[in-house]
Amino acid sequence: MELKVEKLKVNYKTLEEFKKFKEYGIQELSMMEDLQANIIENDSESPFYGIYFGDTLVARMSLYQVDAKYDRYFDPQQNYLELWKLEVLPSYQGKGYGTALVEFAKGFGLPIKTNGRVKSQGFWERMGFQPVNYDMARDLSENPLTWHPDQEKENIQH
Repeated sequence: MELKVEKLKVNYKTLEEFKKFKEYGIQELSMMEDLQANIIENDSESPFYGIYFGDTLVARMSLYQVDAKYDRYFDPQQNYLELWKLEVLPSYQGKGYGTALVEFAKGFGLPIKTNGRVKSQGFWERMGFQPVNYDMARDLSENPLTWHPDQEKENIQH
């Protein structure tokens, strides 16, 4: 079954659905404030992507492009994607939704940085992500993992 990843619209329905996710927090609340302040159009730009099962949003992530001048993870410095809030609702876990979201993000062809949550390290490693050398000043108790498109090419050649 082909899982369809779509860019999520910023609207009340989407934000209502976000409340089901454990990682719901400041990012969504600020989007809610924007909505209430402006009653912005239904298709306002959002950094969120998700997968629906029927009418239910069952998996989501947020993707931001970070400019090379702020890059502290890749050498040489380059534009990369920051992948946040990857989450699949509990009853839909283990069915390929998280994998589909990560593969979608890889499709942009840019390096990706994420912070693995507790117990998610194995998932990220299966997806080809590698832990970075921990830097206390930079990482502030996060556990950054990175993926680079060139890694994939090297793995295919071996």
